[in-house]
Amino acid sequence: MRSEAWLPLQLIETLDRAELGLMCLDAGQRVVHLNATLRRWAGEPTRPGPWIRGANAPLDWPRLWLEGGQCRVIVRAADGGERLLALQAHARDAQGIGLVLLRPLDGDQERESIATLQEGVLAAIAEGRTLPEVLDLLCREVESLAPGVWCSVLSLDGEGRLHPLAAPTLPEAWSAAIDGVAIGPDVGSCGTAAWRRSAVEVSDIAHDPLWTRFAPLALSFGLAACWSTPILAADGEVVATFALYYPRPQPVAAFHRRMVQASVRLCQVAFRQARHERDIERLAFTDPTTGLANRRLLGERAAQALAIAERTGAPSALLLLDLDRFKTLNDALSHTVGDVVLRRIGDRLHHLLRDTDTLARVGGDEFAVLLPGCSAEDALQVAEKLLAELRGPLREQALDTLPGLTLTASAGIACSPADGGDLDALLRHAEIAMYEAKHEGGDRARYFHPAMNEAIDEQLALELDLRRALQEGRLQLHYQPQVALRDGRLIGVEALMRWPDPQRGLVPPDRFIPLAEQCGLINELDAWALSTACAQMAAWRAQGLAVPNVAVNASARRFTQDDIAAEVATLLQRHRIDAASLTIEITERLLLDDNPRARAQLEQLHRMGVRLSVDDFGTGYSSLSYLKRLPLSEIKLDRSFVRDLETDPDDRALAGAVIGIGRALGLAVVAEGVETEAQRALLEQAQCHAVQGWLFARPMPAGQLASWLQQRPATAAAPAPTLQA
Repeated sequence: MRSEAWLPLQLIETLDRAELGLMCLDAGQRVVHLNATLRRWAGEPTRPGPWIRGANAPLDWPRLWLEGGQCRVIVRAADGGERLLALQAHARDAQGIGLVLLRPLDGDQERESIATLQEGVLAAIAEGRTLPEVLDLLCREVESLAPGVWCSVLSLDGEGRLHPLAAPTLPEAWSAAIDGVAIGPDVGSCGTAAWRRSAVEVSDIAHDPLWTRFAPLALSFGLAACWSTPILAADGEVVATFALYYPRPQPVAAFHRRMVQASVRLCQVAFRQARHERDIERLAFTDPTTGLANRRLLGERAAQALAIAERTGAPSALLLLDLDRFKTLNDALSHTVGDVVLRRIGDRLHHLLRDTDTLARVGGDEFAVLLPGCSAEDALQVAEKLLAELRGPLREQALDTLPGLTLTASAGIACSPADGGDLDALLRHAEIAMYEAKHEGGDRARYFHPAMNEAIDEQLALELDLRRALQEGRLQLHYQPQVALRDGRLIGVEALMRWPDPQRGLVPPDRFIPLAEQCGLINELDAWALSTACAQMAAWRAQGLAVPNVAVNASARRFTQDDIAAEVATLLQRHRIDAASLTIEITERLLLDDNPRARAQLEQLHRMGVRLSVDDFGTGYSSLSYLKRLPLSEIKLDRSFVRDLETDPDDRALAGAVIGIGRALGLAVVAEGVETEAQRALLEQAQCHAVQGWLFARPMPAGQLASWLQQRPATAAAPAPTLQA
């Protein structure tokens, strides 16, 4: 039905000249009028139907009539082409006729459309949606603003090959056909744009030389023109291309150019955000020094592997490798060189493993290897192979000062399910086995055994009880007399630590002293012993007991970590005893370290008048040079040389040599562990200066020393011997 008469002819002609589409609909939504412009755009439709649709949402005609609203619509022409228009609905008249105006988007509306596009995509990025999701949304929004256009984003990999990342309405067969195509100077629009690093516009695919190889396939999918723009990362690297395809040969519209310009910027933001997220993930899951997996990633892979193993009944294993003596290398060179070494070790270990294995750095110089589906026997073979690889020399420019440097490692093996069903249990048990390998000399692998865990548990319990005993004042000092061989006079006592435990009984010192060194408690124990011994010496003096000297052991750590000289000076002043009444017994290890701080502490003690004694002389790495360089007063002959004096001529020769060295250097020599009269006689014959041992007295509490002295009425206290070479 035509009812043009009801509209003023002048208005109709004006609207046609203005290139505005005019449509009148009756109460049944039937078309009662189309002006010439709209007929040119859409043909002769009789109802608003498939030829007109909402650009972003379905058309809601009742609301549009009621509110006189506006929206954007896509009008499809009879030839299949589409165009984006702005629709304005006016209220119906008394006869139910409504007027609808359609016009091309003006500049403000185009800018508003692009702004809306940008807001939607940026919101998706801010929400943390994945890169493919964001780019799919972008392509769909662009296609809604450019009806009849297909949009795509292709990513570019490190080998220069293109891969579809988003192409929501392009034929899937086309995307599959171009997947993996290498870029080049004549590879369609996208491949060439990525190659040139600049936009490539092809208005007619059928006749453009850039499309020679791909034109038949593209035309078969209805692709007639293509404009592609490279997407550059912040560093200038091409990471993708953004393309518009057209169903007929044509140049790019001005609005499309502005829209693509905004879309490329959105792509750059999306790719930058995706790279940022990958960097965060890499930092979260990799070790920054070596680039290997870290403990977190190891945990996730272990959880997956162990879950699969539990379902299938397949075994799994975990290796823990700790480099032997790496700290020495780190301190001798530098931590920077140490990091280089760790990276090279990681590289060497990694190439020996399967793709399904995980190599992780889990500590300073500790590496863990997760071996899914690996039996205990296979795990040992892998461990031996890795240890053999480490024995080869490290060839690295940073290590030129140490040509041919080699490193070894100790490895512990724990297997699932026997040794644990989760990573924490496997790591704990592998660590126990690894320390067992270290204690055996290193450069070897050991399986975990439950007995090892029991020993560790007992060690931990012992440590807790030792800390509690120290805090509660349940430790004791016993004192063993030292007597001169020449006349049997008391020349001093050695303070020996005792720990009576309510459950364990008397815990031997050779059990809890090494434990204290391992757990960092030795400095506190030593400080308590020194303070207690000085207080006891003051008490004996006050009682009138003739105890010339008390010897107290001090660990090597105290000389490098504490100011022991200042501590001794304070104690001597507090208890009002003279420095000559105190002997500090040190180990050979302290002397051999030649630490400047330790040497300064020894010099200060010597200047104060405190005597210095080398305990267990001859059992370590003895060096005669330090006996001459350092301010020592005494050396102690270890009980291991005394025990077999009567039967072993070698021990007699060694004991005689030590005594001769002491006499030659003007040092007193005290023999420990003397238990028989024959031993005493042999030591006297060798001209040893003093002895201590069960032959004379066992270590005793301080209160018993007075009784012991009273039982030896002929024994008089004597000053410690001062000898001349």
